[in-house]
Amino acid sequence: MPELPEVETVRKIIEPQICGQRIISVLAVNPQIIAYPDTERFTVLIQGKTVIKMSLRGKFLTIHFNNGDRLCLHLRMTGQLLVLRADEPVEKHTHLNISLSSGNQLRYIDVRRFGRFWYFQNGEADVISGQSLLGPEPADPVLTSVYLKEKLGRSNRPIKGALLDQTVIAGIGNIYSDEILFAAGIYPGTKCSALADSDWEHLAKKIPEIILWGIEANEMTPDEYLAGKGRDYREMSGLRAYGRTGQPCAVCGGTMEKTTVCGRTSCFCPNCQKKPPC
Repeated sequence: MPELPEVETVRKIIEPQICGQRIISVLAVNPQIIAYPDTERFTVLIQGKTVIKMSLRGKFLTIHFNNGDRLCLHLRMTGQLLVLRADEPVEKHTHLNISLSSGNQLRYIDVRRFGRFWYFQNGEADVISGQSLLGPEPADPVLTSVYLKEKLGRSNRPIKGALLDQTVIAGIGNIYSDEILFAAGIYPGTKCSALADSDWEHLAKKIPEIILWGIEANEMTPDEYLAGKGRDYREMSGLRAYGRTGQPCAVCGGTMEKTTVCGRTSCFCPNCQKKPPC
């Protein structure tokens, strides 16, 4: 699933291509992806609106229109968002096709069809998509060691699972939780209640650092984005923990291992991220 850095890449590429464009027509091939309102009303409401900007909140994207309406979306596991010429062949698994005044089309492609769209009118509160439940962004100044300890310090759940909890911190998934814990020197299965003050301080420092690194590592041109069909990201080449089971640790040279925490595979270095005593 794309995490905050990858979703930010999508925003940076797509926003300049759709800003100032008016919605001419909408074809919802698969109504399943329209979560709110119903497909017919969704199609009526969006037509004729002009895009003024695109924003990010956690793993959510929002397209803002000139009249104050907004279109929220979540790519989930396999969603792809592309701007293509109208005469480009329509790929299999294209579920939403929005024609723009430029003559291009904003297309949503999703093999597994888990992605969702929500359309909210001006002044309408979003109590549906889940954005209202999100915790602070990784770079939000409120995300301090004090905040993390107050939020999680009495919990017996593993810190890996806590980092994946979007109500605690927005935008972190399996990839960047591994990277953050490696950078902080914390074993992913450590219970939150067992973490020392120094651990919370390391986490508060490394969370924004790693997410910012991911954003910078994913920088690409629109042509590169299009060539990868909106799903190929660059951070994989610079990861120091995620997916590196059996490879040498970038810090100590030991062999990276994996474990399962909260149902998710976690890669770690047994030397740099020692398991706490039982």
